Formats: sequence, C-alpha cells, structure tokens
Amino acid sequence: MAYSERGSYTQGSDSSAPIEAGKEYDVTIEDIAKKGDGLARIEGFVIFVPGTKVGDQVKIQVDNVRQNFASAHVV
Repeated sequence: MAYSERGSYTQGSDSSAPIEAGKEYDVTIEDIAKKGDGLARIEGFVIFVPGTKVGDQVKIQVDNVRQNFASAHVV
C-alpha cells in the first residue's frame, strides 16, 4: 500500500474499507454532500463522486481511499 503526497491511499485500501483504490464499482448516488458532490455507499462506506446527482446509477473508479471515506470519478 502506498501513500500519495496528499496522504491518501493510492494503491490498495484501508483495511476497514470494503473498496480498493483503482477498482471500478456500480453505485447509485443516494445523496448530495455539502460541497455538491454525489454521495454513494458500498457496505455503508461513503464515496464522494463529483458531477453526479441523486438517483444516478453510475460506474465509478475509486481514486483514493481514506479511513472513513473515498473519492471516485465516473467511468
């Protein structure tokens, strides 16, 4: 597992996270975060997905995984 300059995981994932950086997942956007990013969950784990809205069903690729959340982009 490696860290980027920003301190986020760039390979693998946090041992408690049900997802891995670099992998693709099909998700449904459930909510919108305070900063406007779409919010999805996999096994309760929060993933922020910019450029999405509630109800979108999208394939995402996880960019980085932190202890309590991850960020991803639409593929």
